[in-house]
Amino acid sequence: MITTLAGENEVERQAELRRVVAVFEKEYSDMGVERLDGEEASYERMVAAGQSLPFLVPRKLVVLRAPGANKEFVEKFEEFMLSVSDTNDVIIIEPKLDKRLSYYKTTKKQTDFKEFAVLDASGLARFATDYVKELGGSISSNDARLLVERVGTNQLGLQQELDKLLANELIITRESIENLTEQTPQSNVFELLDAAFAGDTKRTMRLYDEQRALKVEPQQVIAMLAWQLHVLAVVKTAKERSADDIAREAKLNPFVVRKTQSLARHISLTRLKQLITSSVSLMYARRPRASSPTKPSATICSNLHQFIHKNRRPWAAILTYLYFRGTTFRWSSFFTTGFLAGAAF
Repeated sequence: MITTLAGENEVERQAELRRVVAVFEKEYSDMGVERLDGEEASYERMVAAGQSLPFLVPRKLVVLRAPGANKEFVEKFEEFMLSVSDTNDVIIIEPKLDKRLSYYKTTKKQTDFKEFAVLDASGLARFATDYVKELGGSISSNDARLLVERVGTNQLGLQQELDKLLANELIITRESIENLTEQTPQSNVFELLDAAFAGDTKRTMRLYDEQRALKVEPQQVIAMLAWQLHVLAVVKTAKERSADDIAREAKLNPFVVRKTQSLARHISLTRLKQLITSSVSLMYARRPRASSPTKPSATICSNLHQFIHKNRRPWAAILTYLYFRGTTFRWSSFFTTGFLAGAAF
């Protein structure tokens, strides 16, 4: 039998792989398990693994990781399936499958196909409560959602944070979450944008300074702002389409899309275009020479506040502020977003 474990949810995909292998080893021992990396092994080597008879055990299990990376394997996949010995089972692990290829269609129709999709915020919260319960602990639904918002949407990272919290206390509370976890920079950028679009300069600068205190470099902050501006353009121009549809077509996390939709409701298309134009124009700004005296932070913040209040364009002001704090950044993502949004407007 050939089984395909597909999808980008590494946590659940790996859990299923461990379960299947454990069941096999319990019955036939680990002597019957052979693992190959499809990115390194040749097509002939993978065929040989599927054809060769088990040694000292009645059955053999062949685990192929990402064989789709091998062009010959993809082209001859149907031949490979026919070549597998009746005494052997094969598990194909494909984190990313191109649904346009016949390889995907064949694996879905002719193998035991299991797909593990990335979870959205609600799914991650449910995962957290179930995971904690399995380990003998407890966490409320509200606290699970708080933890997801705080540590981000990476399921493996979330699981590691849960392990850390459970090691401290089996009952996970809001207090333990706030004391034992750190809010990810990505989560704080959403807050920074909320403050920026609300024209709250003081809070915006406070959030930025918090990021610097956590040793998040200005380049990282601007990179996240650039990425968020791109996502904002995508979401805004998608109009009334659902978050799941946007996430699927734009290959974005549904959780990110839903959070961005709340920002998109408070900004017009015209203003979004102005923000993109202002961001790109910073590329052409002349930076102060290294020998030039830099302005004290207080003066910059004061000027920044006046700029935002007068022009009501906090995004450009934030980037100008970061720029004159000595930041450099690769602007290609801004150009990509500019073309995308420009075409939409």
